[in-house]
Amino acid sequence: MSRRRSPGTGRALCALLTLAGLGLAAQAAWIPAKAALAQILLARSFARTLAEGRPVRPWPWADTEPVARLAIAGRSFVALRGGSGQALAFGPGHLDGTPEAGDPGTAVFAAHRDTQFAVLGGVEPGDPVAVTRRDGRTARFRITGKRVARWDASGIDPRAPGRHLALVTCWPLDGLRPGPLRLIVEAEAETP
Repeated sequence: MSRRRSPGTGRALCALLTLAGLGLAAQAAWIPAKAALAQILLARSFARTLAEGRPVRPWPWADTEPVARLAIAGRSFVALRGGSGQALAFGPGHLDGTPEAGDPGTAVFAAHRDTQFAVLGGVEPGDPVAVTRRDGRTARFRITGKRVARWDASGIDPRAPGRHLALVTCWPLDGLRPGPLRLIVEAEAETP
């Protein structure tokens, strides 16, 4: 004796699968959408920081503030103080314990590979990077190379002689899960 499903069961299953698919798509779009909207608010906050000469939080409950604007590969991103997961959800973070861009040592900025730092895949040695600091000064760099390293073996020295910049994100750029590898784009300050 064969059992036949009612037409309503097939429709219900189709509707359930459609809703699940829409939910997964919305979840995947949430992080890039949040990062894009945050950059609008961060740009306003950074403009006020420059005009007022003091840090201005991008929204009242923010636990960080914008510290720089990065111009890379024709794109511009406002960076936040710190590399916490909360800060990186909204934009690149200037890692604590590293100098400001253009000061002696290596300034380090990190961001997610599926938002702002997706552009790092297309940069090449010789490409320019400009960092406008919260004091209004702009430090200009040239990319010297790209490499992949484990997160705990990056070899980045914040106290290295000279004026350097490191842009860091997860590797591979098209990865779907967190992993131990990081793409490091290195740059040296241009001489004035």
